[in-house]
Amino acid sequence: MPAAGARADGAFVKALVTGCAGFIGSTVADRLIADGADVVGVDSFTDYYPRTAKERNLSAALKHPRFRFLESRIQDLDLPDLLRDCTHVFHLAAQAGVRKSWGRDFSIYSTNNIEATQLLLEASRDAPVLERLVYSSSSSVYGDRVAMPMREDALPEPVSPYGVSKLAAEHLCNLYFVNFAVPTVSLRYFTVYGPRQRPDMAFHRFLRATIEDEPITLYGDGGQTRDFTFVADAVNANLLAATRGVPGRVYNIGGGSRVSINEVLDMIERVAGRRPRVNLDPAQKGDMRHTYADTSRAREELGYEPTVGLEAGLAAEFHWLTGIL
Repeated sequence: MPAAGARADGAFVKALVTGCAGFIGSTVADRLIADGADVVGVDSFTDYYPRTAKERNLSAALKHPRFRFLESRIQDLDLPDLLRDCTHVFHLAAQAGVRKSWGRDFSIYSTNNIEATQLLLEASRDAPVLERLVYSSSSSVYGDRVAMPMREDALPEPVSPYGVSKLAAEHLCNLYFVNFAVPTVSLRYFTVYGPRQRPDMAFHRFLRATIEDEPITLYGDGGQTRDFTFVADAVNANLLAATRGVPGRVYNIGGGSRVSINEVLDMIERVAGRRPRVNLDPAQKGDMRHTYADTSRAREELGYEPTVGLEAGLAAEFHWLTGIL
């Protein structure tokens, strides 16, 4: 069986990475370059968080001769030309954020998460050498009424507009596989964290506030639980899905344990050597109470196994943050 990141006949040839300046997308691009692929990266630098952070994410890739960067929306690309010689597509471009997806801002989510995905899939129908299109979905599609651990065959009932947009794009991936044999594979990430994590995400906020001895705002009582996935494991899942994923399938990608936010704060104290100062605010609409992934399908079909424990991953993110602050 080929190693993660390798095709049966050697290596990835040419990959398109959408959202390549983001947290996971930039880390996928770096890994593909290291594994010998030619990579075309696309990012529109949406203003959800500062451009400078995304430029920092891209700094290593931009220096590499096998990386070509296009600053563009997916809607504005000549997709048939771009896909003509791509063997793999990693579709990570999306408007992120559960809490921002309500109200008028939902149009941003429908444009960036649904419309852009449909256009990419439509162009992929005629991509002559495409082997896999790996779509980055989210555990947000499940909602709060699914049994734990969450299985891919559970009925998804998202509790946020963001979750709705990710599920809609998943359905588009499936229908383009069923009707046009586009070789799509969807990955439902469970709370990815680690170096380059977006500044709005909880671990980034918690660690930064602890480093700077500022109070943390915690939404809810801290008893909510998550299955946290280290970014290197999420990246490995992408490469495994691109070589071993069954077209048309959805896979849960989790970190292997269910941990409460209060337990996370205890770990941060050990990692940072300082107890976080916490202010409690009410839980936010759209936030799921619990998540926990059943990853048996990914383990059996992809060979996926999480390798980084939560405390070690928190330490890696802590050291990354101390280096950029």
